[in-house]
Amino acid sequence: MKNILVIQGGGRVRGNTAQLVGSFVRGAEESGHAVEVVSLLTHEVKGCLGCNACRYGKPCVQKDAFNSIVSRIEAADCLVFASPLYFWTVSSRMKAFIERFYCIAREDPAPPLGRYEKYPQKDCALLMTAADNYFWTFEQAVSYYQFALVNYIGFHDRGVLLAGGCGDTDGKPQIDRTPHLQRAFEFGRQLYS
Repeated sequence: MKNILVIQGGGRVRGNTAQLVGSFVRGAEESGHAVEVVSLLTHEVKGCLGCNACRYGKPCVQKDAFNSIVSRIEAADCLVFASPLYFWTVSSRMKAFIERFYCIAREDPAPPLGRYEKYPQKDCALLMTAADNYFWTFEQAVSYYQFALVNYIGFHDRGVLLAGGCGDTDGKPQIDRTPHLQRAFEFGRQLYS
């Protein structure tokens, strides 16, 4: 059994991304994993200020929800980043959340690959939804995920589920008209099989 923390990075409360996350969670729980979802709609996390207080042994100066989520990050085996596609990448809420990993990094005397610091060793996955479904729709978002979370922070990628074609941006969610909810259920169920 694994502890999975899903960070839901915006969108609508019952929108496409929330439904995708719900299906993923059901699949993961069916396989015996403990899953917690943290919505960045209800847990405000501001972007990093670059003040470097955390580099001098001080807690992050930002007074928001991130500090209360740190213990959950540390307890998790896998972090699942779930976001709607906004301007061809992850939402600004998700980007702000990822930036704040800077304050939980530790000094690394022998950093690999040019990193300055060491991050907790975690698995990660990406869930995304979009109205569009072109061959390039998720290219920028997946590139950011791969570069920032896998290559730089050093998380171990467990997979990516990209759910395009979920309806237009000003209408009701239409993910239930696609195979993506079943795909998300299977992705959650097989994440560690």
